Amino acid sequence: MLNVIIFGAPGCGKGTQSALIIDKFKLKHFSTGEVLRKEIDNKTEIGVEADSYISRGQLVPDEMINKMVAQTVQSLNSTYNGIIFDGYPRTVKQAEELEKMMNEVGSSTHVLVELTVPDHELINRLLSRGLTSGRNDDNLEVISKRLEVYGAKTAPVIEFYKSLNKYVPIDGLGSIEEVNDRIVKAIDDLY
Repeated sequence: MLNVIIFGAPGCGKGTQSALIIDKFKLKHFSTGEVLRKEIDNKTEIGVEADSYISRGQLVPDEMINKMVAQTVQSLNSTYNGIIFDGYPRTVKQAEELEKMMNEVGSSTHVLVELTVPDHELINRLLSRGLTSGRNDDNLEVISKRLEVYGAKTAPVIEFYKSLNKYVPIDGLGSIEEVNDRIVKAIDDLY
């Protein structure tokens, strides 16, 4: 099985690239953002609680996210060649829990692919997305907070995966196709 973590700051292109990687490698997609947005839209108990964090640019608590991930990991079957984790893990604690979950099902993560994009480009991308997405977290105040939280709580995940020799940085600038070609080559070189 091929289990990939697509990683990077908000606005780096994780969702866009995940969609292309899923098709190429026949992976199951797990996006914490998509799952949480559905819960928020449906005004479920989880959604209301999650929205109270997301609308302020904060991370949803580890326990809530880990439960959703565990269900996905346990549901893997021969229909897929693995999972692509999009937006997870976001903390070192989540990364440690993910590795534990994968070991429990007799698998492991293979690579964390980080899409590197300068902050000024991330801000421009997110503000542009906010004009069409209707997402209430795509405004300058929340974007700034999200990038601050990313630097403090999420970026340390990179060091965790470096220590496991599972880290590959990818330049996230360029056309969607150029970035995707870089990702596919990196995965092909490992797999």
